[in-house]
Amino acid sequence: MRSSVLVLACLAAAAAGCGGGDDERAQRALVPVELRVEQPADEAVVREETVQVRGSVEPAGSAVRVMGQDAAVSGGTFTADVTLDPGANVIDVMATARGRGPAMTAVRVTRELNVEVPDLDGLEVEQAQARVADAGLELEVTDGGGLFDDLLPGAPAVCRQDPEAGEQVRRGTKVQVETARSC
Repeated sequence: MRSSVLVLACLAAAAAGCGGGDDERAQRALVPVELRVEQPADEAVVREETVQVRGSVEPAGSAVRVMGQDAAVSGGTFTADVTLDPGANVIDVMATARGRGPAMTAVRVTRELNVEVPDLDGLEVEQAQARVADAGLELEVTDGGGLFDDLLPGAPAVCRQDPEAGEQVRRGTKVQVETARSC
């Protein structure tokens, strides 16, 4: 209770202008540390599990934290390795130095994962659509067969696909299939 009263008294004195030289120091804004992230570029897309964050600070003796962890700083250059999650990542960087204001920035990095193209041979369009969607891909259907294909029994099924089953492709890739009742 006594410390609360002391804190309130100090706050009241500061608000009334009775703080002496501290008011002048509080009103004078500190020049922030100069912080530049050179690698990776903002909105970079990578496939690796980790990325090296590299940049520069001024003054050279500044402390730098990347994602809350101390970065190696030497001669005004800093580096840190960051493990990326699949998809979008935001990497925050903060620099501090004695007698300077802090500087903060962030870069956005997307870790893209390849996916395996499923085998669609012989599947009906709805089944092929479901498998492709589950893999994070898109389906593009072309009707094949021939002049008499409509006269044959059964539903059209996948006869050919591109890219081939088992290939590694980027998420969102279009899988082109040709369907017919008789392949």
